[in-house]
Amino acid sequence: MADIAFLLLIFFLVSTTMDTDMGIVRKLPPMPEEEMNEDEVEVRERNIFVVLVNRYDKLFVEGETMELEDLKAAAKEFIVNPYNDPDLPAKEVIDVPYFGAVEVTTKHVISLQNDRGTSYEMYIAVQNELAEAYNELRDELSMRKFGMKFDDLEGDENKDKREAIEEIYPKKISEAEPKNVGG
Repeated sequence: MADIAFLLLIFFLVSTTMDTDMGIVRKLPPMPEEEMNEDEVEVRERNIFVVLVNRYDKLFVEGETMELEDLKAAAKEFIVNPYNDPDLPAKEVIDVPYFGAVEVTTKHVISLQNDRGTSYEMYIAVQNELAEAYNELRDELSMRKFGMKFDDLEGDENKDKREAIEEIYPKKISEAEPKNVGG
């Protein structure tokens, strides 16, 4: 009887599918060098796009209230700086494979901070809008240059193309520890 129970247990363990949890994919920055001083890490204010969410799920971008549906467009404008606005990140010319010399905002950072009372739904919605801003920019560039969406550039033959697009639009979302940011 014990052998049959043991075999049934093994059968159900092997044949049962387990749901995997979904998460937010983020690549953590490398550890700073030990001999690096904090004074050496200088980020100009124009290169930081500050996004705050308070405990009432109100969104504040660069000190102004904003609706969630406007966040993606504002983030895209910040990342690209299409009109060379002096209040947005400075552009630099870099040499990118497949694209040649390209003018990009290499030092931009999107800083996201939530209040401890922010709802999980609002937190995920803000994360999705910021990630979607990068995804749309990458898709638009990929469609113009290669005639296919960024996510469709799969396999070893397209690895260099993906890396080139990621070099032009690297995801730079910095998330601070939640605290009481207002409200």
